[in-house]
Amino acid sequence: MMAPLDHLRGYSQDHYGTVHQPHDTETISRSNLRGYNLLREPACNKGTSFTPEERASKNLSGLLPHVMETQDTQVMRAMRMINSRGTNVDKYLYLSAIKSTNTDLFYRLLMDNIEHLMPLVYTPTIGDVCLQYSTLYTRPEALYISIKQRKSIRTLLRNWQHPNPSICVVTDGSRILGLGDLGVNGVGISIGKLALYVAAAGIHPEKTLPIVLDYGTANENNLSDPLYLGLRQKRVPSADAQAFMDEFMEAVQDVYPEMLVQFEDFETEKAFGYLDRYKHKKMFNDDIQGTGAVILAGYMGAVDLSNVPLEDQRLVFMGAGSAGVGVAKQLVEYYTRRGLSESEARAKFFLVDTKGLVTLDRGDRLAEHKKVFARSDNNGHQCRTLQEVIEYVKPSALVGLAATNGIFTEPVIRALKASVDAGGPGRRAVLFPLSNPLTKAECTFEQAMRWTEGTAIFASGSPFRPLEMDGTTYYPNQGNNVYVFPGIGLGAILAKTTRVTDDMVYTSAAALAATLNSEETEMGLIYPKIERVREASVIVAREVMKSARRDGVSTLPDSQWAEWEEWGDVSLDGWIKEQVYNPRLEPVGGSSRL
Repeated sequence: MMAPLDHLRGYSQDHYGTVHQPHDTETISRSNLRGYNLLREPACNKGTSFTPEERASKNLSGLLPHVMETQDTQVMRAMRMINSRGTNVDKYLYLSAIKSTNTDLFYRLLMDNIEHLMPLVYTPTIGDVCLQYSTLYTRPEALYISIKQRKSIRTLLRNWQHPNPSICVVTDGSRILGLGDLGVNGVGISIGKLALYVAAAGIHPEKTLPIVLDYGTANENNLSDPLYLGLRQKRVPSADAQAFMDEFMEAVQDVYPEMLVQFEDFETEKAFGYLDRYKHKKMFNDDIQGTGAVILAGYMGAVDLSNVPLEDQRLVFMGAGSAGVGVAKQLVEYYTRRGLSESEARAKFFLVDTKGLVTLDRGDRLAEHKKVFARSDNNGHQCRTLQEVIEYVKPSALVGLAATNGIFTEPVIRALKASVDAGGPGRRAVLFPLSNPLTKAECTFEQAMRWTEGTAIFASGSPFRPLEMDGTTYYPNQGNNVYVFPGIGLGAILAKTTRVTDDMVYTSAAALAATLNSEETEMGLIYPKIERVREASVIVAREVMKSARRDGVSTLPDSQWAEWEEWGDVSLDGWIKEQVYNPRLEPVGGSSRL
């Protein structure tokens, strides 16, 4: 008898059927919802905050406890429950349950407690959730588009519960955080990312669409797991994957032509290939462009604090994948905008992978995306370890995107400090261990501070706590993409752009770098405090919109721009704030504009 795990063996994989649906998906009028049907609709359910009048008119009397509570009280109860949970995954599941029953409460909870809850909704907890997604699954929260139904992608898109979404996050699960190929389990990334678009930028929850594309997985654990929810087959060849992606993008253009498509966690070669292939469409890649922008913003501040002149700046990147090369490309633009030629700017960057310093004469076949920064001036010298590279290059900055825990060892960090100290007094090293989740971080904040005697300018991808050392409190920076991708998305949506330009991405970084207030500057921070992320997103969105106007990709009427161009940022900021979602209690069936 054939094992259940082999249910696709022996069948042709070259023919695809068509989904025939006798009826279109209908949207039920919320104004007509009553009783349990109303309580089961998360976008309308207020729980114990329904007024006496609403309970009577909507047939809710007796279906709820005889108490009327404010949303603040509901938040208090939810936070008490979250704090009582033993593990972060349990806390995530409780938050997910709230989202499935009361949308406004979930986002009010997240917005009011973003420093505490963001690590539960997204990194680092989302990594653990993705690893267990097929086991934890209780209800659908996304569109699951299988290559088996490739002829019916438009039908599947139209089945989404909310009409005309403004933004989708799509992944194929092939490179989830630093965890590798998780297949359809990677859909948790799309779900979590969109929760942050809502919380950090105010894009309405009903305008978001999480998508996972399923064309197999190379993960043997998934393939042998009887509970795995995806196609239990090896990934299709790259040419087939490319054709499937073309079909998906064409279907999106037909069904939701105004929707912004954000690519997330595709394996490196696909990520660069898709970005190049579709860059003239309304899309962007957060792993490449978003990561590059947020690190560029931090680097702008770090250069000012480092006391190292621009001409002496040299950067070593540990990690030469999509994120590493994407960040390096953004930082190259920082230098070209300050008068350096493209080749002069690239010469400041030294990329390191598992085989050592990336050079043209290393003797191995380099991936295309690495060739941009491969060294040709090494005169045959090859560095095989990171420490050798540090001692050879004598950099001012070390950036980690290698997803390898502890690779920034004490000798490596001390060598970085020594190379910076040799340049003159008062200079400070820039140290950015950016890999997620926390188990993949190249070093900890405490290690960085102790091994540089508290002088490093530090930013990480995962959150760390402040450090008390020798009577001084040191504050970590988290170079989290949440500082830029929500603002890029919001700005592109509100400006009704036809595409996302390179200048829009660069402008998001410059805008973020300018959002620090005096208190944050005095603390030595290079990013605003995370509780100010929504305020920062308005500024980023505003500057992205202005960039779109300059680039000629905004389709808003000239009359609307004329008003802002007359009255300036205050007018545009006010308009942006009027458009965004605010999860305060509204009348049943009400919704905000965006």
